[in-house]
Amino acid sequence: MRGFVFKLQPVLEMRKREERERQLAVAEIEREKVELENELRGCHDTVAREREDLRARLESGAVDLRGARWQAHASLDAMRRSHHAALRLAGVFARIELARRALMAAASKRKAVELLRERAYTEWRTKHEKRERIELDEIGSRLAAAREAGES
Repeated sequence: MRGFVFKLQPVLEMRKREERERQLAVAEIEREKVELENELRGCHDTVAREREDLRARLESGAVDLRGARWQAHASLDAMRRSHHAALRLAGVFARIELARRALMAAASKRKAVELLRERAYTEWRTKHEKRERIELDEIGSRLAAAREAGES
């Protein structure tokens, strides 16, 4: 007897591929988020170091105005990069939310087809077991009839 064949198996495979693609898209955006968070952290660290360095130069007594000006420009540049990274990070958070929604929709579609598969398998198994019982009953009836015919 043939095994279970799900007619919508190609659809299920397509839904699984779609879900996997959505997972990869979410992972890529998450990776971008981590990179931006690291960049933002680095910018904040740079700003803090530049401020401390400038404070130390000013407290040392001998003020090098050119050096202090360069230090202030470096600090402002790090703050500008930090602000730019924060804006890009906000955009990434919005994209992550959209990508996660798309992933949830793809997973829902896959689960719907898997549910259909489970129902079809249950029906097939029930019919298969019923057919086997009928065949066994038929074999039992034939054996009983043969025994009865042999005894007479």
